[in-house]
Amino acid sequence: MAPETFTFYVQPWYRKSPYYEATKRAGCTSWGLYNHMLLPTLYDDPVAEYWALVNDVTMWDVSVERCVEITGPDAFEFTNLLTCRDLTTCAVGQCKYVLITARRGGIVNDPVLLRLDEDRFWLALADSDALLYAKGVAAFAGLEVDIQEADVSPMQVQGPRSRDVIRSLFGDAIADLRYYRCAEATVDGIPVVVSRTGWTGEVGYEIYLRDASRGDDLWRRVEEVGAPFGIRAIAPSEARRIEAGIFNYGSDIRPEDTPFHVTGLERYVELDQSQDFIGKDALARLAEQGVDRKLVGIQIEGEPMTDEGALNDFWPVYAAGPHAPAADAAIGRVTAGAWSPRLEKNIGYAWVPSSHMEEGTPLDVGSSTGPRRATVSALPFLDPAKRVPVS
Repeated sequence: MAPETFTFYVQPWYRKSPYYEATKRAGCTSWGLYNHMLLPTLYDDPVAEYWALVNDVTMWDVSVERCVEITGPDAFEFTNLLTCRDLTTCAVGQCKYVLITARRGGIVNDPVLLRLDEDRFWLALADSDALLYAKGVAAFAGLEVDIQEADVSPMQVQGPRSRDVIRSLFGDAIADLRYYRCAEATVDGIPVVVSRTGWTGEVGYEIYLRDASRGDDLWRRVEEVGAPFGIRAIAPSEARRIEAGIFNYGSDIRPEDTPFHVTGLERYVELDQSQDFIGKDALARLAEQGVDRKLVGIQIEGEPMTDEGALNDFWPVYAAGPHAPAADAAIGRVTAGAWSPRLEKNIGYAWVPSSHMEEGTPLDVGSSTGPRRATVSALPFLDPAKRVPVS
């Protein structure tokens, strides 16, 4: 059965990236909506894009990662209140993956935090209303802070040759940034912040453009410098982020989910810190009581999940059995799935009850092409020590 096709109309109120025209020149054929902006979602066959990422170097328009900027005399105290991470260990020029938590411990967002100064922080957001949440907290926190959306537009340069591209653009000091560090820089008079981060599990950088009028200039410059290293524009790679155990907020994680409900995020709840944070009491109770459900990794049997076998909706999860399950017997849902060319397996994530969260547990899933068997697997699927991105 051929996949369904739809027409996507670009409305004038959809925000466009400073790189929008450049992505069209680069061959982008598909966009989605993310943080009220257009996000490039396809240039070429996803498997071809995957191999370009893991073998060479790629560039992505991710301006949709809108940044909440927190400044003012109480910026540190306020930012530390928002997250279950202990920011007393975060120096100026350092980045952290953080979880913004609500009163009952639910995850409001899981941004990368950049500490640009003692009293200036950026939260590079996933798709959510975290800016409004932060403003709401500030209205009642009694702290002197200013909160706004920073006028910055990130692009990512990712892949094993990304360091060569960054070195050619900015020199040794920026290219040699340690993992999860950031610094201000310029190229051809274009002001940016560069961080050693990315959504891939590969060596990579993010370049935060600070002058939206220079978007096309920056894109052309990265293309020019990257040409000797085989750089190409791609969309965010679903297969590579799943391999790396990276979650997509809004599909894998929602506000009702706490860090203790998500495999791997438990370690980011730092309850032993002396400072209070929103949701601390609720998370302390969960740490003692445990959870009733879990987001786990799964391997999915059957044909490669490409084209019509791809996950375009949440698939129901059933307890494994010899007979076809009843439609109302679902115990969970598959939130993400893709064919991993390197592992030669279908991999993904699924929400399951705690009774089915142990590694090796068999499951049945209702895919778009019929029933499939799945198995709970350890996360991440590749490079659990993160040796690749740290290298």
